[in-house]
Amino acid sequence: MTGSAVFASWGNRLRIAHPVLRPATRDGAAAMVAGGPPGGLLAHGNGRSYGDVALNPGGALIAMRRLDRFIAFDPETGLLTCEAGVTLAEILAVLARPAADGSGWLLPVMPGTRFVTVGGAIANDVHGKNAHREGSFGRHVEAIELARSDAGRLVCTRTENAGLFAATLGGLGLTGLILSATLRLRRVAGLALETEDIRFDTLADFFRLDAESADGWEYTAAWVDCLARGPRLGRGLYSRARHAAGVAAPPPARAPRFSVPVTPPVSAVNGASLSAFNALYLRRLGSRRSRRAVRPYGPVLFPLDALGRWNRLYGPKGFFQFQAVVPPQAAEAATAELFAAIAASGQGSMLVVLKRFGAIASEGLLSFPMPGTSLALDFPDRGASTRALLARLEAIVMAAGGRLYPAKDETMARASFEAGYPAHAAFRAHIDPAFSSAFARRVGLLGDTVR
Repeated sequence: MTGSAVFASWGNRLRIAHPVLRPATRDGAAAMVAGGPPGGLLAHGNGRSYGDVALNPGGALIAMRRLDRFIAFDPETGLLTCEAGVTLAEILAVLARPAADGSGWLLPVMPGTRFVTVGGAIANDVHGKNAHREGSFGRHVEAIELARSDAGRLVCTRTENAGLFAATLGGLGLTGLILSATLRLRRVAGLALETEDIRFDTLADFFRLDAESADGWEYTAAWVDCLARGPRLGRGLYSRARHAAGVAAPPPARAPRFSVPVTPPVSAVNGASLSAFNALYLRRLGSRRSRRAVRPYGPVLFPLDALGRWNRLYGPKGFFQFQAVVPPQAAEAATAELFAAIAASGQGSMLVVLKRFGAIASEGLLSFPMPGTSLALDFPDRGASTRALLARLEAIVMAAGGRLYPAKDETMARASFEAGYPAHAAFRAHIDPAFSSAFARRVGLLGDTVR
């Protein structure tokens, strides 16, 4: 089935009409790829990429959500084979059900939203709050079934078509069409989480807490008040969690109960609402410095999923997402410089995530995670001033030897991409000649920087 539809980035800044192909089977999808024109195709999952990495102006999109079948699951080993259009939410709803002792199967790595497809999770090699312990999503992928325009259908593993396997992990959908994948799930002793929230006053406190939490806590991240300046710079709330052995918890729902129904005429995220939100968030512990609780894993790992289409709150102009990682030796100084630049701009973010990546290397040639500290924020689009801020933040990250995350990017310079991803030249050899994207053209992966 073919047609045309407008596809938007999750940041709602880009809305582009594409010819769209909607395969219903893996055979049908592979046939579409086999006849694909040069530079004419790109897979599209559940539309959660923030920038232009999942858009293909001038080409067609292959909408993958109809490829949503579970193929096999081994309850002894935890190996799950499913089609690429299955979402993580669907996997959790079916397989993450507690046994009598509270234990259960869980995806080892999950990003901040469960509403992404398996194909998208692989193509962006997503990471979660336990990156310091479990690495990125690709580390738990055992096999990928790939359709290419120049080689037909291939099975890629760490021993078979190994080079293409490494290129496809974090390969931004450019190495061909992911039809299905085999994932290794993890058995956890309890599906509920023991959690602790701790208020801290400075960035030095964050780095101390993070170091102390590395061994004993699996999920760690912090929210930071990005409007704070001077001696209050870097204050925030540190959250850590670990599985509570023997305590059961139900899987989160496949879809949010409530959604933002329409896009408001102006952004609901502005200076006044941001100041009010930050003040309230800092007071969530009351007079206490810390608070412990046992909670279901859904609200802890996917807090934004409680409200569907929350991206509409940023209004018709949408927003930019910025996420970067800087290496350990530069982490504290560079993070302080980033927050100082944000505070000086007056363009803060409600959604701030500061966390650490561990030493586990990502296998993908273009995978984002690397050892260091990662910062992610959302900025309402205020035009030239917002772009100037993003350019300033990019310059700080690159001077510190870091990199930006393509899945959340819309403004990264070609030079920054090439410096941050030194394997880009080797990756080019694995690009399927029938595939392209706006991001790939913008950063020169296809030899063309024009969108």
